Formats: sequence, C-alpha cells, structure tokens
Amino acid sequence: YLPPKIGRKHKAHRQQLQQGKRWCKGEKGEGKRKGKGGRGKMGQDQSIPLVDENTPTQTLENRSVEAVAKYIKDGRARRIVVMTGAGISTSAGIPDFRSPETGLYANLARLNLPYAEAVFNISYFRSNPLPFYTLAQELYPGNYRPTITHSFINLLHQKGLLLKLFTQNIDCLEREAGLPDDMIVEAHGSFAKQSCIECKTPYPEELMKKAIREKSVPRCLSDSCDGLVKPEIVFFGESLPEEFFMNRHLPSQADLCIIMGTSLSVHPFAGLPQLCADETPRVLINQDQVGEVGSRTDDVLLLGDCDDGVKRLAEACGWLEELEEMWRRTAPEKAKEEEKPKKTRDEELEDEVEKLTREVEQSLKLGEAQYKWLENHVDNKLSRLQEEEKNGTLPESATTEPGKKGEQGAPSITLKPETAPNESNGDVLKLSSLLLEKKSSP
Repeated sequence: YLPPKIGRKHKAHRQQLQQGKRWCKGEKGEGKRKGKGGRGKMGQDQSIPLVDENTPTQTLENRSVEAVAKYIKDGRARRIVVMTGAGISTSAGIPDFRSPETGLYANLARLNLPYAEAVFNISYFRSNPLPFYTLAQELYPGNYRPTITHSFINLLHQKGLLLKLFTQNIDCLEREAGLPDDMIVEAHGSFAKQSCIECKTPYPEELMKKAIREKSVPRCLSDSCDGLVKPEIVFFGESLPEEFFMNRHLPSQADLCIIMGTSLSVHPFAGLPQLCADETPRVLINQDQVGEVGSRTDDVLLLGDCDDGVKRLAEACGWLEELEEMWRRTAPEKAKEEEKPKKTRDEELEDEVEKLTREVEQSLKLGEAQYKWLENHVDNKLSRLQEEEKNGTLPESATTEPGKKGEQGAPSITLKPETAPNESNGDVLKLSSLLLEKKSSP
C-alpha cells in the first residue's frame, strides 16, 4: 500500500498539459469542467447545501457559540480534535498560500518560478533548490510570534480537553505556543526536522539554521550520499507522513471538532472533518464557509477572523482572561515591556511618593546613625581637648567663646566636625510637595 501524495484537487492539469492534453478533460470524463459553475467556493467539488435553520440539532441545544460553550462546560467535550490551516497564522505576519493578492503563491514572482507552487514541488527542488531556501529564510521558525489562536489550542491541552491537533501548517507556531510534539500531527510536515531527500539521514538543526540564514543549499553529511537536504516539509509529489495515517481515525472518536483557518482544498487533509460522527458538533472558525461543514445538524459557523472567533468562544466558556494571559507569555521580553499600559499622572505620583518615602526613611536612619557616631566622637574629642588644655597644649583648631564656661569652669569649646550635612531635610520638603500635588489633583 502506498499512501496518497499531497496535491490540490485541480493539480492534474499540469501533468495533462505536459502530455499535450486539455486540462478540462479530467479523470472524471469529458465536459466536467472544474471552472466557473463547476465547483463551489474555496475548493469544494460541488455546492453543498447548508442545513436549514429550522432543522433541530442532535447534540447541541442550538447552533450557536453559547451552545458550544455550554456543551464544553457541561463536561461533554472531553476529546476535542482541532484542524488548522494557514489562516490561523496570518495575524502573526505569515501570509497564507492561496489568497489571490496577499497569499504566498501570489507574491513569488520575484523567484522566477515556472509556476508558484513549484517552490514546493519535489521535482523542481531537485533541479533548483535555491528558490525554496530563499523563501525559507522568511518562513523559518523564530521570526514570528504565535497568535492567540495558537494559544487557544494550547489552552485546550492544558485543560485536558485536546485529543489531537491536525495542522497543515509548517511554521511550528503551535510548538512556540507551548503545545508538546505528541499532541501535534503535522499533515504536511514542518521545519521542526530536516533530513536528506535521498538516504533520509537526519541533518543537524544548527547547520540547517546556518544554511537558511545564508540562503545556501545544504548537502547530506553522509560520505556515501551527498544528496540534497531539506526540512521535512511535504512537497507536492511526496507522500504524507506516516503519522498522519496512524492518527487519521481520531476524528471518529472526537466529541467536538474545531476547524480553523483552512480552505479545505488539499487532500487528504480536506477529508478529515467528514470522519467525525454525524452527531459530533463541528465548529468552523474561518473567513468563509468551506467543504461540507455547515451541512450537518450540529455544525456551528463562526465566520470571520480566527483570533476574534476563538476569543468569542473562550469568553463564552469563561476562559478569556486565562487565554489572554497565556498568549501574553508568548511575547518576547522586549515586547512584554512595550505591552505594559502607560501609567496615569496619579499612578506616577503614587510611585514617586513611594520612592521618596523610602529615601526619606533611609536618610533618617542614616541621620540617626550619624548623630550617634558624632555624639560619641564629640565626647571623646572634648575629653581629649580638656586634657590638652590642662597640659597647656590646646591646638589652634579648637576655639573658645568668650563669656561662656564649660564643665568645671573651663571655656566652652566649639567643634567643627568634618561630616557631610544631613540631606533628609531636602527629601522631606520634596515629599511634602508631591503629597500636596497628589492631594490637589482631581
């Protein structure tokens, strides 16, 4: 048994063009065009009728985000399968693949490819691997922060609700968000591992980072091979990872399926939602309705931005603050500082008052210690000077004030200790001024 190879539904026209055939005569017979009117939106084979709004549900109370949240909070969703595509990473700055103007394929003209998808075609890679490594420099993990949608998937895992994540993405942002490897099935591979395309010998990560940074093409380290090396991303013309087929049965065991950010136009991944049981609720968080999701009684469509959709679901579950805090922790340290809210004038005054209060207390403690030291120093010096006066050896640095008598009739002595003046008085005045300002502020 050979597992099916990755490919778009209408990819066959390229092979047919190479053989001089008209691409509209596909394997399904003459006249069955895959053009306008022959297929639905976003890669559907045909228009799938959505369930009538008056049709009763089987599992949920109704087809709403609140009903899904109640289903989860009631403990009925303990095995959640999540399926994701490039749409969950677009808010991180990574373009999706197929959007007409902003997608990755629409912006690859600078690489002078025969067609956009060639950058991920294994035959083209063998003949010219450099375009892929040019593109890989932009897509390589570490350049982007996970989105709040990635953190939502990790939150499901942290709560013990995630059965498995199936993803088409190669960006590794699920890992960056904290999701462990054993919870992820990367249907199209990823940048997480790399190996020789000939002998499959693993290639060191640090050397791969260096090659991508320098836009150079790495070769197998085995003396007997010298084949091309690439990340273990599934190219067109390659079989999907064995792990995908080993876990393909899991959607049938799920009690909730969440589908996000995918056009469901690439098989066999596109067929995963259909493997769910008929009564299993399926939630689509996506810009558009895709595939046949929406045709079953317990399908819930949250159409729009993925991040907004997961925040709506998290809020309905009572998890929004927890989710936002989890996502905040994925930010780089510098970004965390920038995210801190700007303090009001009253808050700044509070901080300044607290700071000066500490300084005044410290100054007063130092002043008290200084006073005790000075008192002791004066007592010792006074005794010494009185002794020297009796002996007639009083130094000129000591002075007497006429008309005043000290102990036993001796003249009073004024000392000039070489000590720094106590600065606490100035701090006290500044603190008083700030307290007055705070008190007078509205």
